[in-house]
Amino acid sequence: MGLRLVLATDAIFPPLTGIGRYAYELATRLPLRDDVEELRYLGMWGWGNTPGALGAGRLPAGGAIPVSPAWLVPVRRYMAAKHWAVEVYDQISEVWRSRLLRQGNGAIYHSPNYFLPAYHGPMVATVHDLSIVRFPQTHPAARRRYFDLAFRRSLDRADALITDSETVRQELIADYSVAPQRVTAIHLGVDASFRPHAEGELRQVLARHGLEGGQYVLSVGTLEPRKRLDQLITAYAGMPVQLRTRFPLVLTGARGWLNERVRPLIERGQAEGWLRYLGFVPQADLPAIYSGAHAFAMISIYEGFGLPLLEAMASGVPVLTSDRSCMPEVTDGAALLVDPDDVEVIRVQLARLIEDTPWRAGATDRGLARAGALTWERCLEQTTEVYRSVA
Repeated sequence: MGLRLVLATDAIFPPLTGIGRYAYELATRLPLRDDVEELRYLGMWGWGNTPGALGAGRLPAGGAIPVSPAWLVPVRRYMAAKHWAVEVYDQISEVWRSRLLRQGNGAIYHSPNYFLPAYHGPMVATVHDLSIVRFPQTHPAARRRYFDLAFRRSLDRADALITDSETVRQELIADYSVAPQRVTAIHLGVDASFRPHAEGELRQVLARHGLEGGQYVLSVGTLEPRKRLDQLITAYAGMPVQLRTRFPLVLTGARGWLNERVRPLIERGQAEGWLRYLGFVPQADLPAIYSGAHAFAMISIYEGFGLPLLEAMASGVPVLTSDRSCMPEVTDGAALLVDPDDVEVIRVQLARLIEDTPWRAGATDRGLARAGALTWERCLEQTTEVYRSVA
């Protein structure tokens, strides 16, 4: 008998960032597996309309995955900044989702986004990172309050837990005294669209964003304190003007939160002509933007996995990243590592990232090999093993 699953899809909403991407990959790939007999989707406030048993083609019908509408995004952002709102949401969602799950019929419930409601069947939760615990100053106060309300009880309810990296697995065991056998580290994967592209494949997308292939250094990520974009921009500003003008820094990502420090640095870099901020780029354009980059830099102080690192390596682009958290684990010897708090070291290694031709060639090969080992198919196989352990 195959697996019977309920997958929470409340994290799938535009714009699709890290956790939403993970949830989307599960939602669209699980129906393709022969060992999944039944799959239903539970959105924020209701069930998806996919049939209970998987039929021909094994892909859910159009519209089967409940996705939050775009207009709800600013509402969620506003509510997430208010203490009273997160407390009301916690109480309402706890009652409502537990009531919906009375229709779960004992299927395995998986939340790809930390939190679990009360349910009589087996439950799995994915914990992507513990930045809100280890770096609370990088998160809005109301978000920290919701985490305090909901996370511990979710851990207590879970029959099994998944993390995106061994780094976060060890943190979860240490910080919350979770039994090691309850937690499995499963690396994320990278979509096949992230690959080296021929020049002709890039031209149209790059032109749309005002970019020239091989002539920029890319950084992808939400504008928020953990990303250390202030340090990256300051280090970039310290490089010779000829070098940073020839290879401008291109930033892409949602505006995020607590970014008052980085915004004036972006404005100054743009005014001086060596920095471009593209904002949030459509998913369809990202593979070409990655592949067209001369190099990639992401120097976060903390990540649960750092999916942009994997996407850059898969695109054949040399990478510079932080020596902290899971970044050495994910890049596994393929990237330059720097102290994200040392601007001078970052500046020196940025120049090497751009100019050291022999290192760049080796880094490209190592990055492609590392990315080739981390696929969504592998991620799904290991995830279904966790499901089987609690079935």
